[in-house]
Amino acid sequence: MTIDFTDLTGTLLTAVITYGPALLALVLFVGGLGIPLPGALMLMAGGAFIRQGVLDISTALPLALVGVVAGDMTSYAMGRFAGEFMQRRFGETATWKSAEETLHRRGGIAVYLTRWLLTPLAIPTNLVTGASRYPALAFLGYDVAGEVTWIVLYGGLGFTFGNSFEYIAELISNFSGLLVGLLVFIGGIYLVVRLWRQPHGDREQIETLTPAV
Repeated sequence: MTIDFTDLTGTLLTAVITYGPALLALVLFVGGLGIPLPGALMLMAGGAFIRQGVLDISTALPLALVGVVAGDMTSYAMGRFAGEFMQRRFGETATWKSAEETLHRRGGIAVYLTRWLLTPLAIPTNLVTGASRYPALAFLGYDVAGEVTWIVLYGGLGFTFGNSFEYIAELISNFSGLLVGLLVFIGGIYLVVRLWRQPHGDREQIETLTPAV
């Protein structure tokens, strides 16, 4: 069985018009759990609907923020729950401790950027930060800041471009995907170089420690 996302999007847009901001908040909440719903498109549609007078900005924006943050916090909690097992299994290893330390030191900017710029990485970031026991209040603070940026940016684009919001949403989605692909490519090169240099360094260390004959 396949899902027709065009029909799904049309159904959701109709539902938002019918049921208002509460339905928009629900869609954003479910999207925050990792369910593949067109959250960005719905948010831009919400901006267009506000311009048309279909939605009230005084309720749509706060409910959208509550919905998406609740979804993010739930997926963070899921990662934290799964992290209990991972912590018991790998928590004493040097690799885990190093990764955890790095995330605690730089996790805030990762959380913030994946809310609105690198959106395809948002759910994995939620799970990883939860699993690594990144402080919940710190996660919440960066999450709210990032989601406010996302809502203002995407909702503002929908409000500005009106009926052209679907085309704009597709362009932004392609750009975001390109950024993620570029980051993965750079990360892959970094790992390859690091793996190549590590044995080389080990050989130099062995040669240094070996007495001359």
